[in-house]
Amino acid sequence: MKKIVITGGHHSSAIPVIYEIKKRYNDVEIYWFGHKHSLSKDKNTTLEYKEITQLGISFFNIHAGKFYNNFNLLRLLKIPLSFIQTFYLLLKIKPDIILSFGGYIAVPVVISGKILHIPSVTHEQTVVIGYANKLISFFVKKIFISWPQSEKYLPKEKVVYTGLPLRPEIFNVQSEYYRFDNKLPIIYITAGKSGSHKINDAVYKILDDLLDIGNVIHQCGDYSRYNDYQLLNEKYSHIAKIHKGKYYLEKFIFSDHIGEVFKKSNLIISRSGAHICYELINLNKPCMLIPIPWVSHNEQYLNANQVLESGLGEIFDEENLNSTLFLETIRKMLINLDKYYVKNNFVPAYNVAEKIVNEIENISWKK
Repeated sequence: MKKIVITGGHHSSAIPVIYEIKKRYNDVEIYWFGHKHSLSKDKNTTLEYKEITQLGISFFNIHAGKFYNNFNLLRLLKIPLSFIQTFYLLLKIKPDIILSFGGYIAVPVVISGKILHIPSVTHEQTVVIGYANKLISFFVKKIFISWPQSEKYLPKEKVVYTGLPLRPEIFNVQSEYYRFDNKLPIIYITAGKSGSHKINDAVYKILDDLLDIGNVIHQCGDYSRYNDYQLLNEKYSHIAKIHKGKYYLEKFIFSDHIGEVFKKSNLIISRSGAHICYELINLNKPCMLIPIPWVSHNEQYLNANQVLESGLGEIFDEENLNSTLFLETIRKMLINLDKYYVKNNFVPAYNVAEKIVNEIENISWKK
């Protein structure tokens, strides 16, 4: 029986690889080390937990602490705890290999694996290598990169350019759920699996005017601290008679609907995580990107810049996220949608999941 532990902060990248592993092997056990909750005080479960467990994969909630960013004693105390926890789990499971997708949660898993002589590989989604992958690059056999320009930050002998694994669901329409009985453009607003309170709040303030110029599918996340879902629902209920059937509010967009959402959307408003940026370029979708300003290495601005250089969208700074400017920028983009398309020679990487599984086979599952 083959065994693999998968971990990291980007479960969307992992899912296509999981599909490929399951396609090739019937005799494989997959274990996921991840976060059941987005933040320590959040009561709601993450999209990561929901989607991974739906695949029938054993999920272990790791209590990892960030070893960088602002000083926080509780986070620091979690670091040794996470090493003890992952060391024990790896000793118990005895996997053949560890597949990491970066993020601070991967650090104790990969290092514990190294101590136990379990080989590891990791995948980097962003242009600039994150702190976690930079650290664990010393302990892994191979480092898979999404963008060719990332190679200069890493030891060349370990680098394999694979591209970023994309969910097959984004290319295939599997549903007909979002129906609109008007000819207004469709706007998809998202901010990743956790949502963004700042973006949700900005939408809340302009919702009435926004629905005058477009239909909206809004994925707001499920962070219990702010109750954005409830507030937005209440807001829409007050204007529903005027804008009937023009606003779909979702905590999450699951895989069976995401293809329909991307296909129907004329404009996408989003944070600029590596995954959504790669998807937008591959799908050639006009977009407004609002980078998180405080992430390490300014990586969301760098990701957004890849999209900007492709000719596909605009960058909107979070500090300018006031009602008037936000609405006016959306209005201008909707009027000029024809100017947003991939103009450069971006060549998407194909068969990414297959390439990653091939490398896993070469390291640990040689036939």
